[in-house]
Amino acid sequence: MGMGNSFETITVLQYRLKEAQEELAAFQSGEKYIRMEKQHLTQVRALERRIAKLEAAVAKEHSHAITIRNQWFEIFEQLQKECDRMVAEAVKKADMMEKRAIRAERQRDTALEKVTFQRRELYKVKTELDDEKQKVQKLTAQINRNYENSSIPSSKSIARKKISNSREKTGRKPGGQPGHRGHCRKKLTPTREIYLPAPEEVLHDPDFKKTSKTITKQKIDISVEVHVTGYHADVHYNSKTGERIHAPFPQGVIDDVNYGGNLRAFLFLLNNGCCTSIDKSRRFLSDLTDGKINISKGMINNLCQSFAEKTESQRKELFRDMLLSPVMHTDCTNARVNGESSYVFVCAVPDGGVLYFARGKKGHDGIKGTVVEDYQGTLVHDHDVTFYKYGTGHQECLAHVLRYLKDSMDNEKDRSWNRQMHSLIQEMIHYRNGLSESEEPDPQTVSEFEERYKTILSIAGDEYDYEPHGKYYRDGYNLYKRMKKYKKDHLLFLHNKNVPATNNEAERLLRKYKRKQAQAVSFRSPSSIDHLCKCMSMLVLMRRKEQANLFREIAEIFA
Repeated sequence: MGMGNSFETITVLQYRLKEAQEELAAFQSGEKYIRMEKQHLTQVRALERRIAKLEAAVAKEHSHAITIRNQWFEIFEQLQKECDRMVAEAVKKADMMEKRAIRAERQRDTALEKVTFQRRELYKVKTELDDEKQKVQKLTAQINRNYENSSIPSSKSIARKKISNSREKTGRKPGGQPGHRGHCRKKLTPTREIYLPAPEEVLHDPDFKKTSKTITKQKIDISVEVHVTGYHADVHYNSKTGERIHAPFPQGVIDDVNYGGNLRAFLFLLNNGCCTSIDKSRRFLSDLTDGKINISKGMINNLCQSFAEKTESQRKELFRDMLLSPVMHTDCTNARVNGESSYVFVCAVPDGGVLYFARGKKGHDGIKGTVVEDYQGTLVHDHDVTFYKYGTGHQECLAHVLRYLKDSMDNEKDRSWNRQMHSLIQEMIHYRNGLSESEEPDPQTVSEFEERYKTILSIAGDEYDYEPHGKYYRDGYNLYKRMKKYKKDHLLFLHNKNVPATNNEAERLLRKYKRKQAQAVSFRSPSSIDHLCKCMSMLVLMRRKEQANLFREIAEIFA
């Protein structure tokens, strides 16, 4: 294998050597140079022809490029001109747009200023409208206030509506019903008997026979007699000493003309119990006695002071007894003394004593000297924060709360808490009134009432947070805050059976004074109203006694 490769290599080298020797011989003879020169010339001519063609093509292309360039320059110039024209138009249009934009901005600014001014005017108008609406709401609330939603008594209502009767109609006529025993007029012991003779037709007709039956009827009337007792006492003279002496007159006989206890009691009750004026009282007495008795105004006016002085010890004893009561009602009302404001306080224990106090001021100065000042029990009152400084417990008058809730319902129709609270308080009072004397409130029921009370107050808070109260009418909101702050003082009656739910006792008692105030209009001095309060305290106490003859008791006091 190695020998074969060496042979082939040698053969190839021999051929190459032979070719190289032939080529060397050609170079040496010069033929090779001649062929190469011819070949070179041929190639040069071919290249020259090619170069010429290429130069011609380049020249042609150069010329074409120049033409194309010129055309591009022309096109560019046209485009430049068109661009300049478009730019000029664009600049012109931009200037116009800028001017329009500036004009539009000015118009917009003017419009915005106008809109801002209108918005301010609208806000001002809306604010004024809302303010006027609130004023209307307040005035409407004031106009619509009556005995159902405020402390205004029903007697002062201009257009009182008919009080509804919840009883079911039976279709029967009013009055006594067949089968029921009638309530006849009570017969009295006759002071004179008159026997009526038989009719004439009976006396002359023998067919009529007298029976054992007798029909009896009475005619009752009154008459006023003037009893005048004259006292005569001879005067004895001592000639030695010059002393004059006579028999002593009975007690109460001091002046030349004196009036007895009955007459004083009659005038006192007319003027202070029936609230008639002094002129009407003296005129009525004069008419009853055919003008025989004409008492002076000063004498009738002094009856109140005299009665107050005679009953001082009884009122002091009543004062001490009232301090021991576990529950007491208290309230005050306005009064007029010589054209200036004054006040009358009332203190009353359930089914017990009553004391009126005349004061020149409210607050702590007015409470001084009243039973409230030293009282240590539970006070039932309206929401007067002054009373919270006294006593050991407090119960708010729920009758007032119901009226205030009714006022809120009438003037805040978009709120729901007032209706819910009104229904809850009515339900609590009904539950409490339904308990028997021996039955105590159920703790579970009371706890449920308290939870419902808290829930309704929470609803009220959410409603007032979502839509705040108005500027002029905030009575409903104030009531909500008050019921939240004094929660235990509104619900004390559920825990203590001795505590009533309302302060109606004090309200009714002050109404007695208000009737006298309406008749008198204004008292002339603080002492006159003080004497009246003392007399009213005794009159209420005497009327509460069973089987008491008020006139006789007063007559005995004056006698």
